[in-house]
Amino acid sequence: MSGRSASATIADVTLIPDGLDATLVFLRHGESTYIAEGRFQGQADVPLSPLGLRQAELAADRLADPGRSPVLPVPRRPPLEIVCSPLLRTARTAGFAAAAIGGREGSAPPLRPDADFLEIGQGAWEGLHRTEIESAHAELLAAWRRTPLEANAPGGERIVDVARRASHGLAQLLAHLAAAPRAERSSTTASGYPPPVAPDTPWTLLVAHDGIFKVVLLTLLDLPLERFWTFPFAVCGISVVEIRNGIPVLRAHNLTEHLAPLLDEVAVAETEERQRSGAL
Repeated sequence: MSGRSASATIADVTLIPDGLDATLVFLRHGESTYIAEGRFQGQADVPLSPLGLRQAELAADRLADPGRSPVLPVPRRPPLEIVCSPLLRTARTAGFAAAAIGGREGSAPPLRPDADFLEIGQGAWEGLHRTEIESAHAELLAAWRRTPLEANAPGGERIVDVARRASHGLAQLLAHLAAAPRAERSSTTASGYPPPVAPDTPWTLLVAHDGIFKVVLLTLLDLPLERFWTFPFAVCGISVVEIRNGIPVLRAHNLTEHLAPLLDEVAVAETEERQRSGAL
């Protein structure tokens, strides 16, 4: 895409409604059993590992209390809805968030599964250990890591096809936000930056996967899909996109401080190795 119009677009479909003020919060699921085993997962429906369950609980507690220090740039109201990929690892993570927010607010926000936010299908690679793929498909795997728009797993999804379904899911999600009552917008700005988000601005929590989040964020920010590997999404990391008057701004990316009680040097090293492997 060339340049930015008033609204982000893909395939000539307007994604961000004109004048929209809203916030979109991304939460990746906790560690799955396949991640713990070093396997490519894609759309394989595997559960959270014991560590993943603890990560999901910590992330849920953080989102239920965004005002605690360090403050998350999230409106001080419950989310309009929690949208999630229907796979086990994302649905369970979303369930923790709904329960934690509901416990604090008195009622849980609606939980809406949406298959448009499924992880990128990895075809024949799903379930295989990364060393098996490196051995049997070294050239193709290297191409996937280098030029993801030109290579994909045998029988897997192409990034351009993933972008089409992601844009469909985003359009629906943003339309729901646009239909919510609008907060009063402040006209005060400083140094060209918009004022702080109003406490009653509508927001949605999206619980999904590393690969689909990469595509969603590039689509929202109107960046080329060739930059697929630019934004990492850690397990149970939190990212925030604020939309002001129809313009998206990345306010926070890949926050993981809430997971500090679970981190050690070994876990960090293993996570970095998986990221380099190109596994999703």
